[in-house]
Amino acid sequence: MRNFLPLLMKEEKAVFSSPIAYAIIAVYLLLMGYTFTLMLFLNRTAELVRIFFQAAVLFLLIVPVITMRLLAEERRSGTLELLLTSPVREFEIVLAKFAASVTMIALMLLLTASHAVVLGIYAEPDWGPIYSGFLGLFLLAGALSAVGLLVSGLTANQIVAAVIAMGIGILMWMIDSIGYLLPDPFDTIVTSLSFVAHFTPFATGALFLSDLGFFLTVMLACLLLSVRTLARR
Repeated sequence: MRNFLPLLMKEEKAVFSSPIAYAIIAVYLLLMGYTFTLMLFLNRTAELVRIFFQAAVLFLLIVPVITMRLLAEERRSGTLELLLTSPVREFEIVLAKFAASVTMIALMLLLTASHAVVLGIYAEPDWGPIYSGFLGLFLLAGALSAVGLLVSGLTANQIVAAVIAMGIGILMWMIDSIGYLLPDPFDTIVTSLSFVAHFTPFATGALFLSDLGFFLTVMLACLLLSVRTLARR
């Protein structure tokens, strides 16, 4: 793992040197701030459940844009082959790129935490659902990042990578509505794959190991597949 930190610094620099990153953060904060202002000062609601669900939907659209260039750009420019021939291992490359994308998402969530601070000043919220909601958002964004990284490793076109990853994320979000139409036991199996089904308990203040394990499993599976994709090249 001696090469991981240099790779991580390289990826962090690539992510935060792009104007796309700051445009994404600005749009995200603007939309979240608008909804929070309406909720707190107009509806006078001392909870962030709606904020969490709006952030989750935004992540379905934003995270694929963050991850679309991670491997696709390397392949398009020809630097991926150079990177793979250097004395680094595939899993170090994948982990560095995944960690860089998650770092940006963590920054966005940290900035969003200011809403919880304001809520604490003007009201007396239940902090349990707030803590679990932010944890759920981080896990959801991590799963979407892993999916986006895997898709980015399968194509050299960034736009194609973003669209496919976005489609997978949206499908995984709404697949529970399809599951309810299926007969038993397929309804349970399909519904258990839904992002929203596993995110909702976090947003409402309920923590279950099954939901935590689901998101971690998605991340691990996609990262392992990303490593295998690089190893085959």
